[in-house]
Amino acid sequence: MRLLEIEDLKVTFRTNDGPVNAVNGISLGIDVGETLAIVGESGSGKSQTAFAAMGLLAQNGAATGRVLYDGKDLLSMRTSDLNKIRSQEISMIFQDPMTSLNPYMRISDQMAEVLMLHKGMSKSDAVKEAVRMLDAVRIPDAASRVTMYPHEFSGGMRQRIMIAMSLLCRPRLLIADEPTTALDVTVQAQIMDLLGDIRRDFGTAVILITHDLGIVAGFCDRTLVMYGGQIMEEGPTEAVFGKPSHPYTKGLLQAVPRLDRDQTTLETISGEPPDMSRLPKGCPFSPRCALVRDNCATVKPALEAFDGDRRRACHVTIKEVA
Repeated sequence: MRLLEIEDLKVTFRTNDGPVNAVNGISLGIDVGETLAIVGESGSGKSQTAFAAMGLLAQNGAATGRVLYDGKDLLSMRTSDLNKIRSQEISMIFQDPMTSLNPYMRISDQMAEVLMLHKGMSKSDAVKEAVRMLDAVRIPDAASRVTMYPHEFSGGMRQRIMIAMSLLCRPRLLIADEPTTALDVTVQAQIMDLLGDIRRDFGTAVILITHDLGIVAGFCDRTLVMYGGQIMEEGPTEAVFGKPSHPYTKGLLQAVPRLDRDQTTLETISGEPPDMSRLPKGCPFSPRCALVRDNCATVKPALEAFDGDRRRACHVTIKEVA
């Protein structure tokens, strides 16, 4: 049994202009201790997949399908039971630590509150544990800085604090939603190294949600590519990066700057992201695909397995993509 299994998940938002279909029937899973990257452009449905699994959709959002954690369906669970799992079994790192941390509370109070509520610790013991966790994420002089406010830390340090808070209850699964957004490349590398250490030291499974393919290659076991709320391709990261089987994946990889290429301009994917309220009947990528076929816009390609542990949804042959 997998640690987390998502089956036919659909997420729809009610708007004044009609329903917006953010996620359109995706299925995925992650094993204990595994790392999975969910990649794609902004608006592809990556974050909404995670929010639906955690029960954190906006009030105008609704999810159908099944999200199984240790065999228990989170979508049908009572809020009180789901809160226990969210705090003690599954944690999430949000992409903007400045808006996720309370600017009016000291870090010690924010972290201690988690342990006092979910672990029944006393305030003094909770603060001591908070300091230990800040040390674990390499906050310098944690014992004295724990009493500071969020604005007194740099962006990179605030992200480390968010990671420390997410690990206070020793979760089995950590969902990191764009954890390196707005950070410079040096700090990005430090955060990814830190997540790698956490996986090794705590045995935590990690779902990394990002549009930055550069941070995925050396970190994740598997990569899942989303577009238009659907899965375009999935497989071992080395295989997906080395031999992409979908035109969209290939386009994303070609748009990444590389030192081993002699190029004066970056490759781009022409066109605009899809209108999620008016998706094509067929492949959502068909209006932008350079290899589009007559049936691409009208017939939705099935997500089919190939080469053992890989999946793709495309009418174009793998040989043509290569």
